Amino acid sequence: MLISEVSFGGITIRGKRYEHDVVVFPSGKVIKRRKEISKRVHGTSHKLDREEIELYLSEEDFEVLVVGKGIYGALSLHDNAKEILVGKEVIELRTEEAARVFNEMRAKRKVLGIFHVTC
Repeated sequence: MLISEVSFGGITIRGKRYEHDVVVFPSGKVIKRRKEISKRVHGTSHKLDREEIELYLSEEDFEVLVVGKGIYGALSLHDNAKEILVGKEVIELRTEEAARVFNEMRAKRKVLGIFHVTC
């Protein structure tokens, strides 16, 4: 299991706790979410913008995008991001459930996970 714990303000991946939003690539690489891109465009980091998604697409290809929307479900994909995800399966769930689905799917498919760890 790659993601072992989710709580408000943090997520534990391979035994390391991250206290910020993260992106987990199909290879297992973990980076800090570049939420400033979406915040610049929309005035909030609670909308995943096309430009931010394109950045992750340029690093590694994937078949499934799992979005952890936060503990209360505040994060969502903007319509302009959905336009570039045609042909990809997109799953948006609250972060705890999204982590479980991500863990289950990654053994069989190339899954990109974006996890919001607060609201």
